[in-house]
Amino acid sequence: MQDAPRYTYRQTVAADAVRYGGGSGLGAVLKLLAGNRMFRVTFTLRSCQAANRMSGPLRKPLLAACRLLHRWTQHSAAMDLPWETEVGPGLRILHGWGLVVNANARIGANVTLFHGVTLGQKDDLLPGGRVTHYPSLGDGVWVGPHAVVIGVPIGDECIVAASSVVTKPMPRRTVVAGNPGKAVAEVTIPDIPHPAPVGGPSVVAATSAASPVPG
Repeated sequence: MQDAPRYTYRQTVAADAVRYGGGSGLGAVLKLLAGNRMFRVTFTLRSCQAANRMSGPLRKPLLAACRLLHRWTQHSAAMDLPWETEVGPGLRILHGWGLVVNANARIGANVTLFHGVTLGQKDDLLPGGRVTHYPSLGDGVWVGPHAVVIGVPIGDECIVAASSVVTKPMPRRTVVAGNPGKAVAEVTIPDIPHPAPVGGPSVVAATSAASPVPG
């Protein structure tokens, strides 16, 4: 799983734009901002995180403005994707209605999420007290409509079928289906529509070659 902070604001925004099939240049980003409510949510999330990493007197007012904008884009898209969520480059959200993600979830690179997906925490009540676990999605994971992942890791390039409820960890390239979710097959070809080149230096080359994205 890629670590989101290793990428710059420009690289993550450009990678997100690639996933929507619009290229990675400034023109493609502006077109998506104007016409795609799902992309707007990821863009404002990236903007909040970029502002939060800043230093100096402008950090707090800029972060406050970005958070307000992110709240508006979430509301208009009818989804809950907190700006604190760690998200790798190349996130694509399809339809988006009803998407709910815990702020402590981790989402890898080139992940695809459909409407109604829930990435939620799991609480275990033990003799020593409550232990909370948060979900994580590896790179190239595809999660179908109304699927639920509760407090467990999902390996790279897995496919989680629609309406599945996953409460156990899943290894790389597993097809998960059912309630409770079970491994039903092996993924031979990962389902990553318009994958962004995020394998190390390639993302730098790809985004630098395109028209510049602010950041």
